[in-house]
Amino acid sequence: MSSTASTQTGQKAQSLTLVEAIQDGLYTEMAQDDSVVVLGEDVGKNGGVFRATDQLYEEFGEDRVIDTPLAEAGIVGASIGLAQTGMKPVPEMQFMGFMYPAFDQIVSHAARLRSRSQGQYSVPMVIRAPYGGGIRAPEHHSESKEAFFVHEPGLKVVSPSTPYDAKGLLAASIHDPDPVIFLEPKLIYRAFREDVPTKPYEVSLSEAAVRRDGSDISVYTWGAMTRPALIAAENLSQSHGIDTEVIDLRTLSPLDTETITDSFKKTGRAAIVHEAPKTGGLGAEIATTIQEEALVHQEAPIKRIAGFDAPMPLHSLEDYYLPQAVRIQDGIRETVEF
Repeated sequence: MSSTASTQTGQKAQSLTLVEAIQDGLYTEMAQDDSVVVLGEDVGKNGGVFRATDQLYEEFGEDRVIDTPLAEAGIVGASIGLAQTGMKPVPEMQFMGFMYPAFDQIVSHAARLRSRSQGQYSVPMVIRAPYGGGIRAPEHHSESKEAFFVHEPGLKVVSPSTPYDAKGLLAASIHDPDPVIFLEPKLIYRAFREDVPTKPYEVSLSEAAVRRDGSDISVYTWGAMTRPALIAAENLSQSHGIDTEVIDLRTLSPLDTETITDSFKKTGRAAIVHEAPKTGGLGAEIATTIQEEALVHQEAPIKRIAGFDAPMPLHSLEDYYLPQAVRIQDGIRETVEF
């Protein structure tokens, strides 16, 4: 259960997990704006497979918390239509690996309607999707394919790593006039708690967060990989005296290129950590951005520490596939000692 306290600024706050912050963010937005609706598989009476929509059905009713058939293309297509009639739909894809049937609706219609109509129409829609591995799930339940959507103009892509950011980024996404892919790292849904203000607030969709200041190397990451990156940074500080700066991107599209390059100009070295396959991953885009904007500051090759170019394995090899703190430490040391 969450408890109520006060932040340093005197605001009332609750101690929430990341998934509880998502639920609180949805509740807050629905309570203050009747145009916000939630729809998806089991989001209503059951409260969602991870309970992210728990109690919303009881509070707002079946007209605003809508249980749908198992039809992802229909869920997203209906949401695009709702967005055209003044609603702000928040469809849930039960797992990121279930999004593929809706891909055509997302990239052919949601992402393009503003351009197609020369600005006459937009699609104020937030597609929520639990993503990533580490929870011992079956095939198609552990995908990390954020690069698919980052590549598509017209979409914003967001991935929070803390409860505070989850609520604030979700609010900013719902208020945005264009479609947002909101990726929720389910590995850390209930990993830790953080004080989250009870009142409405936003976290910018264009600003990365410096989670740890450092001077020797910049580590760029997001979502569930932020925690092992921070653990690796602390371990290396104690064992080898390596001072690692950790940047949590938060928004993957658009990238906060200013924070990325400012950090690299300070350290001259970079490692990028993501659980998606290495080839064609977002790490390559970040590395290229650094090369284009800050090449003269480079002291060593940029290291990508990522998932392997293979489907996410089942239980016995899942931890080996994901970048753990030890593998991140090895990559950081290799770059610093180059």
